Amino acid sequence: MTEFDSSFDPSCLVDANAMLGPLPTEDVGQGTAAETVKDMDRVGIGSAVVCHSHAWRHDPPSGNRLLVREIADEPRLLPCWVVLPDTCGELGGIDRFLADAERAGVAAFRAYPHDHGYALAGPDVAPLMAAMAERRRPLLVNADQVPLDEVEALAGTHPELPIVLCATGYRLLRRLAGVLARTGNVHVDLSYLGSHLGLEWLVERFGPSRLLFGTGAPARDRADAITRLLWSELDDTATRRIGGTNLLTLLGKEPA
Repeated sequence: MTEFDSSFDPSCLVDANAMLGPLPTEDVGQGTAAETVKDMDRVGIGSAVVCHSHAWRHDPPSGNRLLVREIADEPRLLPCWVVLPDTCGELGGIDRFLADAERAGVAAFRAYPHDHGYALAGPDVAPLMAAMAERRRPLLVNADQVPLDEVEALAGTHPELPIVLCATGYRLLRRLAGVLARTGNVHVDLSYLGSHLGLEWLVERFGPSRLLFGTGAPARDRADAITRLLWSELDDTATRRIGGTNLLTLLGKEPA
C-alpha cells in the first residue's frame, strides 16, 4: 500500500505476539484479558495469540494454567503456552504436556531459553522439540533469547516446525536474511521491525509468507505494528497475508 487504504478491515488482523499479565519493568497495568481485548478494540485487531507473563517470569506450568482460566470467556484470545525441557520434571512428561495443551486449545508455544536456562537447539529440550514438530504448532521465541545459529540449527533439524522469531531489530537484518535464505520454516514478526523500508525489503527478497503481524503488546503499543503494516509500500494482497492469513495458515485455521 503506497498510502493508507481505508477499505482494509483491521478486524482481519491476527496478532502473533501478545502477552497477558503484569510486567515488572513496564507500566502496562495488570494485563487482564478484558484490558487486552479493550486495547485490541481501540486499534481494531481481530484476535491475538497470547501467553502469560506469569509463565515467563515466575513458573511456566502454573502460568500456562492461569492463562487458560483467564481467557476462557474471550474467544478472540488464542492461548500460547511457555515450554521447558522436561529434565527437571516440571512438564509432567512430554506426552502429558502436549495432550494437556491439545485439550486446552493451545494454538502455539513460546520459548524463553536464555531466561529459563537451556539451549534451544540443545539435547535437553530436543525430545520436546521433536514431539512439537510432529504436531506442527508454531514455536515463538524472542531474538534476545536465542542465538540465530541455534534458531537455524533447530529449523534444519525439524523443517516441519514453524519457528517465529519475534522482536528482531534492524541490527539483526543481515544475519536474519542469511537464516531466512537457508531455511523455509523460520518466520519473522513485525513487533520490532522498525528499519526504514525493512518490511518491504524482506517481502521483496523472501516473499510475504515469511512475515507475520505481531505487536509485542503490551510492552509495545499495538498501533506501532499496525502503522508499520498498513502504511507500508506493500500491495493489498501481501498486506492481508502478513496481517493474518499467514498466521492462520500456520495455526491450521481457515482465514475468514
